[in-house]
Amino acid sequence: RALRWASGRAPARGLRASPRVRTAMPSWVIDRYGSNEVLRFTRDMVFPIIHFPNEVIIKVHAASLNPIDLSMRSGYGATALNMKRDPLKLKTGETEFPLTLGRDVSGVVMECGLGVSYFKPGDEVWAAIPPWKQGTLSEFVVASGNEVSFKPKCLSHTEAAALPYVGLTAWSALNQVGGLNQSNCSGKRVLILGASGGVGTFAVQLMRAWDAHVTAVCSHDASTLVKKLGADDVIDYKSGNLEEQLKTLPLFDFILDNVGGSTEKWALDLLKKWSGATYVTLVTPFLINMDKLGVADGMLQTGVTVGSKTLKHLLKGVHYRWAFFMPSGPSLDEIAELVDSGKIQPVIDEVFSFSEVPKAFLKLEGGHARGKTVINVISRQ
Repeated sequence: RALRWASGRAPARGLRASPRVRTAMPSWVIDRYGSNEVLRFTRDMVFPIIHFPNEVIIKVHAASLNPIDLSMRSGYGATALNMKRDPLKLKTGETEFPLTLGRDVSGVVMECGLGVSYFKPGDEVWAAIPPWKQGTLSEFVVASGNEVSFKPKCLSHTEAAALPYVGLTAWSALNQVGGLNQSNCSGKRVLILGASGGVGTFAVQLMRAWDAHVTAVCSHDASTLVKKLGADDVIDYKSGNLEEQLKTLPLFDFILDNVGGSTEKWALDLLKKWSGATYVTLVTPFLINMDKLGVADGMLQTGVTVGSKTLKHLLKGVHYRWAFFMPSGPSLDEIAELVDSGKIQPVIDEVFSFSEVPKAFLKLEGGHARGKTVINVISRQ
């Protein structure tokens, strides 16, 4: 798109109607589901196009990996995500491939749709792209304007790319589902299970910023980091029976569970009864049910499961909730304010170059990361 100046007025902005000079870009894609060998580098990925007036194209400076990228690489959630990509099944015969993974982006706006007034080309932004869209392990990515926010001024692109997806996931669980905010957190006892990963490290800092008392569960080698981020108490889950260790502490007002599995069987007993105390888990069977049972039966099974658990625990005096990642530019605006005020900082485990994407996936696959795995799409970030 050309920017034309006339008589000192602002440049006219619109959509390019003529064929693009560039039609392809470098990208990491998969052509089938599987393990790390399915990752393929190409210089011929289709250049993103603005289809709707509220979309922007972002030149990716840095991206990062999340556990969902590993899951999507293996086909997890494909049924639900494909339904979201094409709900009316209009694209018969087409598949989701080649598929670009990566959810986080920090970069610069290259082009804006006609309905975008909040951003302009050249703005430094960050975003978390929903998993049903093409991802950020590319030179460029398209996003809805309401998914994008101005990058925190105090962070480089490398640092900023570590935060959007985990930040919005934690924000969804704590604020939008859990009902916690700056005005009601003071003095509340919050337990975070799985505190040393990307979501956990963000949640610890957010709860500390909102003046809650934070008890964090992680391994011993991550305890120094989690304590530094603001946790009041740190429990090593490897040092003995975790349930028994936590039962020696006063009851909690809120529990964020990033672990799932057997923890759900006993964690709700650690909440204060009949006080509005809430347990929120990010580990749900929603996508698995749809993969195994199909869309209709999977959604039915999921509804029955969450309904029965909610009622069961409500009768015991506590609230049971599921939470999911939700893309939101306005929420990223609030997170950016916390970052620029020094209350939230990115936690980066390792940084890789764009040519090292398969190596970065192997690093993430190894587990026990302390923060995020970041990819510099443009070097010297």
